[in-house]
Amino acid sequence: MELMNTKVMNSSFDQKKHPHRRYNPLLDEWILVSPQRANRPWQGQTEKVAEQKLPAHDPNCYLCSGNVRVNGDKNPDYQGVFVFENDFGSLMKDNVEFSDEQSDFFSLKPERGINRVICFSENHSLTLPEMEVDDIKNVVDVWRQQYEDLGAEDYINHVQIFENKGSVMGCSNPHPHGQIWAQSSIPSTVLRTQENLKKYFDKNGTSLLEDYVKRELEINERIILENEDFVAMVPFWAIWPYETMIISKKKAENILELSDSEKLSLAAIIKDLTIKYDNLFEISFPYSAGIHQSPTDGKPHPEWHFHIHFYPPLLRNAEVKKFMVGYEMLAEAQRDITAEQSAEILKNLSVVHYKCR
Repeated sequence: MELMNTKVMNSSFDQKKHPHRRYNPLLDEWILVSPQRANRPWQGQTEKVAEQKLPAHDPNCYLCSGNVRVNGDKNPDYQGVFVFENDFGSLMKDNVEFSDEQSDFFSLKPERGINRVICFSENHSLTLPEMEVDDIKNVVDVWRQQYEDLGAEDYINHVQIFENKGSVMGCSNPHPHGQIWAQSSIPSTVLRTQENLKKYFDKNGTSLLEDYVKRELEINERIILENEDFVAMVPFWAIWPYETMIISKKKAENILELSDSEKLSLAAIIKDLTIKYDNLFEISFPYSAGIHQSPTDGKPHPEWHFHIHFYPPLLRNAEVKKFMVGYEMLAEAQRDITAEQSAEILKNLSVVHYKCR
């Protein structure tokens, strides 16, 4: 096979033009950034993100108030936030007997846990960016209560609160809702984050994310939104095209340490960020988002700092999404558009929802 010769050019490094790797201190891993590929033509798969006009109440929706769920239970005629045990949970509460006879290659252990669903509103047609700040604050209050209640169970050591929004993210029901997976083990990604946060804290005596936020605010290159208590930014090491993080300015190990005014600030910045997402391509923007905070294992965790990750898949428009394939599955994560470029795009978007303009 004959390869075409290419001329190697010597030039000064420019992070806006030249391939480079960026370090993620939360996970102790690197990401490849290839800004020169951002303008490549696209002939790959496109996915239509359907804009449905949804009713305020859908008689066929198993999450709507007053409706019967698949398992035969009937939802109450709830107003606002409603929480129930997931009818098809991935974890079970049962404490099963287990004889630990493992080998090097075939290790396993039972995992106990509780799965719950959180309906954000009785209104089937709403999403977080379309809700009032006070109503989102009610969701935050329920997150806090669930974290506290589930964490009080003696076998629950981690409470993961998250939302999958949009069918592209595998969400099977458009009713505004999130989930909680509370389990006996600390999951792998959370454990890696914790180890790196602790390594930094033990060395410096300060929170990694608190110091990081201070530097980002000084540079002001990747900050999208800021209020008195929180910042929303595209992290320097972002993988997904429009990935963001919401981070508390003051170090809080978990949501229990947020004051009432801080929870209201959190609700406000969630609303504004998700409005910007919707305005980006003028669709109900899909993403997976979740809270990272200290585990509920009863141990002190001064290294932890409350934050929320948003991982949206859309790349160029409402029909083109990023896939983690090939190099990303076999080597390391890679992105084309730089974090600074996506931050600039998101920063310049309005916080007035496109449906209201």
